[in-house]
Amino acid sequence: MNDTIPHLTAGAAALLAEPKAGRIRAMRSRRWVLYPRAKQALYRLDGLLEHPRGTRMPSIAVYGDSGMGKTMIMKRFRDQHPPSFDKSTGALTTPVLAMEMVSRPGERRFYGELLTVLGAPQSPRADITQMEQAALRIMDAIGVQVLVIDEVHNILAGTYREQRIVLNTLRFLSNRLQISLGCFGVNDAREAIGGDVQLARRFEQFTLSRWAANEEFETLVASILRNTPLHRPSVLTPKSLRRILQITDGITANIFHMINNLAIEAVEDGSERITDSAIDTWAPDFDVEAIYA
Repeated sequence: MNDTIPHLTAGAAALLAEPKAGRIRAMRSRRWVLYPRAKQALYRLDGLLEHPRGTRMPSIAVYGDSGMGKTMIMKRFRDQHPPSFDKSTGALTTPVLAMEMVSRPGERRFYGELLTVLGAPQSPRADITQMEQAALRIMDAIGVQVLVIDEVHNILAGTYREQRIVLNTLRFLSNRLQISLGCFGVNDAREAIGGDVQLARRFEQFTLSRWAANEEFETLVASILRNTPLHRPSVLTPKSLRRILQITDGITANIFHMINNLAIEAVEDGSERITDSAIDTWAPDFDVEAIYA
């Protein structure tokens, strides 16, 4: 805990020395705020890295409505386990490899995206077998342990045959390389992964449900406020918390957006805290692209 500014984290407190424009820029930027539900998801993902290599590796599927923070959790997991380079051996190790499911699934497009993420040169004349072998060779060489895939619901954009091929490809990669999969997507992704029964059985399901009026939601709001560089503490009543839920519909991205905008207003008008009256009169604006999806 910060001894001089107890209502803020050390990082947020350090931003108080910035001019108003600098603090507002920080509030508008993408930033990570750890809250219990995200911590639980990261704990389960870390468990995949710790699992001994073998056949039928366990995997996890993180589901939730758009804006519930799936991509932020995926990127946090990736960033916590970055590639490392051993100067003595010249070997690069990448324990977590992250990619996004292609918008229209197909074996060639999938391997093309995977090779792009791996930084591998691709010949336009390469056939699928050559692309597959290149991906296997590189992933094995760099020691990939977990392949995380965002927007996995995109599988449903393909025909039934294309869906089956992509799911078979995921199962093949997991089996051949003895790696775990971490899949992220909206709730429709359950149907996508469920298209392969053998693959679906390997997945633990973790759902990011919309927020409700409970202690967990209060902890989320408190975590955001502690990471928001305002000079004065914001003490909110239960009525204000209920209004935040009502306006945001319990969507994580909307909650961040609302609190950030209220904080910016507090900086601009000099009040330096979010008040109950500011929450009561705040007009929602969620037409902008959610930056915490």
